[in-house]
This record gives sequence, C-alpha cells and structure tokens, in this order.
Amino acid sequence: VPMVAPGNVQVQVINSTLAKVHWDTVPLKTVRGHLQGYKVYYWKVQSLSRRSRRHVEKKILTFRGNKTFGMLPGLEPYSSYKLNVRVVNGKGEGPASPDKVFKTPEGVPSSPSFLRITDPTLDSLTLEWGSPTHPNGVLTSYILKFQPINNTHELGPLVEIRIPANESSLILKNLNYSTRYKFYFYAQTSVGSGSQITEEALTIMDE
Repeated sequence: VPMVAPGNVQVQVINSTLAKVHWDTVPLKTVRGHLQGYKVYYWKVQSLSRRSRRHVEKKILTFRGNKTFGMLPGLEPYSSYKLNVRVVNGKGEGPASPDKVFKTPEGVPSSPSFLRITDPTLDSLTLEWGSPTHPNGVLTSYILKFQPINNTHELGPLVEIRIPANESSLILKNLNYSTRYKFYFYAQTSVGSGSQITEEALTIMDE
C-alpha cells in the first residue's frame, strides 16, 4: 500500500452545502504501485444549531488519477465537518492525512414542522406551529401572511406579520366573522426565507 499521506490539505467552503478540497500529490515512488487516485473521507461532527451528537457516518469520495482537488457536494448547512485524504493504489489505500476541520455557513430553514389553527371565534383564530426540523442556522423570525377567501374563491388583501423566532403560538384578532382565511407561514435565518407551509381556516358564523 502507499507509504505517505497527501500533504498541504486545504478546504475552501463555497456555500452552505458545497466545499472544495485541495491537496498536494505524493511523490510517485511512495505510491509503491499504480496510482489509482485519492480518497477523501469526510463526516459531520455536529450541527451548530443543535448540540445533539448522533452516530457519525463517514462518507467517502474517490477522485481518479493524479488529481489535486475535488468537490464535496450535499453538505448540511451550519455544521462542523472533518475530513482527511488518502492515496489509493491497486493494493489499497495509504495513511490518512491529519484531520482538517471546516464549518459550513448558515442556509435557509426547512418549512415549519406543522401549522395548526384552533379555537375559532367570531373574530379570532389561534395558530400553533412547530419549529423547522432543519433550521440550517439561527432562526431570526417567522413570517405569517394571510388573506380572506370569498365565496367565489377570490383572494382578498394580503396581511403580513413578523413573529419573533422564540414564539410558538399566536392569537389573530379582529378578523371577519364567517370568513375563510388562507395562511402562508415560513421561517427565516439571516440568509433568507425557508419553504412555506399553507393552511386554511374559517371563523365561526355566530355564537
């Protein structure tokens, strides 16, 4: 198997899900056989928004031939990763380079995990929601947009409300009685808005 590890391993983080790794080729005599390529082992150490540690799954990408760089796609935003690089010949792989740590920046969050609308009265509705399964960063706020729908399914004026990120419910007041409303709800990080969740609900006709 090869005798030495690739040197001068560098990581360039391109965006929240993509990084580029560079390394120096090893002297050919240390390969001790036919150089097949380089393997990059990489794994997520932890999410920076959640302190939970789970079973670490190592991923491996093989770059054929005498390449000196490779792309690592499909990374999770706002996470800490480690990687190392090894030389491969026909017999197997050589020693690993020292582990390199890198962090991906924040991304936009996934949609809120649920949106429930309860306790209808003549002029109010209660909204409850769950935070995104993948915040992909630090949540800065939730955005609620809603509008009435009339009997011919035409949409009325859109109202927008910004809600602090630590809230999980809201009572909407001063609504019209016996009116159907459509709701659009999504979370935001400093990078931007995540995907939205939509619901409809009806205020009651009379007490």
